[in-house]
Amino acid sequence: MSRAAAATSGEVLRLIREESVRTRAELARLTGLSRPVIGQRVTDLIEAGLVVELPGVSSGGRPAGRLEFHGSGGTVLVASLGHTHGHLAVCDLSGTILRKEPVHVGAGIETAIDLWKAMDPGPVRGVGIALPGPAHEDERIVKAVRDVFPVPVHIDNDVNVMALGEHRVRNDVADLLFVKASTGIGAGVISGGRLQRGAYGGAGEIGHIPVPDGLLCGCGTVGCVETVAGGAALLAQLGGRARDLPELAALARAGDLEAVAVLREAGRRIGDVVAAAVNILNPAIVVLGGDLSGKNLIAGVRESVYQRAAAMATRRLRVEPSMLGDDAGLLGCATMILDHVLAPAAIDASL
Repeated sequence: MSRAAAATSGEVLRLIREESVRTRAELARLTGLSRPVIGQRVTDLIEAGLVVELPGVSSGGRPAGRLEFHGSGGTVLVASLGHTHGHLAVCDLSGTILRKEPVHVGAGIETAIDLWKAMDPGPVRGVGIALPGPAHEDERIVKAVRDVFPVPVHIDNDVNVMALGEHRVRNDVADLLFVKASTGIGAGVISGGRLQRGAYGGAGEIGHIPVPDGLLCGCGTVGCVETVAGGAALLAQLGGRARDLPELAALARAGDLEAVAVLREAGRRIGDVVAAAVNILNPAIVVLGGDLSGKNLIAGVRESVYQRAAAMATRRLRVEPSMLGDDAGLLGCATMILDHVLAPAAIDASL
């Protein structure tokens, strides 16, 4: 296919949005299309609310208009739901969070839909949802959302989308391992700048790697690291001194020696399996997120990873806390759905 034949309206939008191409003349030069065809492509995108043309700066003669992606030309709805709590938000087309609300996980998708409607989202172009557990498309949820918002709906594993969110704010890193330590333990893998889901959507299930002294796990096997370093195991080790994971984290922040020791040891156990992942994947950075990812757990992870992983894999490896906290899932959901609805083929189909 020739360069010009491939330069559809969707590809023109990609050049403006991702490559920061700013003028019609530059678009014509890059694509090989004639000025009239480029003019039609740009007009279509402007009429669709995806591009704006601003006055250019004159350097003598008639100034060329400056093309910019119109992040305010619509919204996407996102929800990041964990085992115990969640958030939902309205984002613009640049992925910026405009409005955000907490949501009780047990409330159901109907409650989320009502909250989205109450946020006055404007023209919705897509919906992205993160759920705990293996990645899957829940047909009931998709149908319930599309009955109210007839737009593309995509669902993925909560750890995968958190990895996408963290990668978005570290876009200079092509290889990233995100580890969530909370009720469960899981990982999201970014390799070569792309999220890796595996052949059947099960990539990153490090919580079910066996370790010494592991117990019977809810997955049906014995020995999973989640049974000794997951949230339920740590609360049991504290003998009821903390009712939930936020309380456990608060005890550690306050300097409670038992809570600090429990989290540090959990970090070491998680670090044992992360070290194996580091040897296989060779990421540039390991990011720790989730309810348990305070300085004590991270110190334990670092201790094990730097002791157990190969020297070549750890020579420049960084092990860091999440930069986004609860927003990682929301921004990851926005990235996920925007990658779908703003893809060149999707734009061409919509136009």
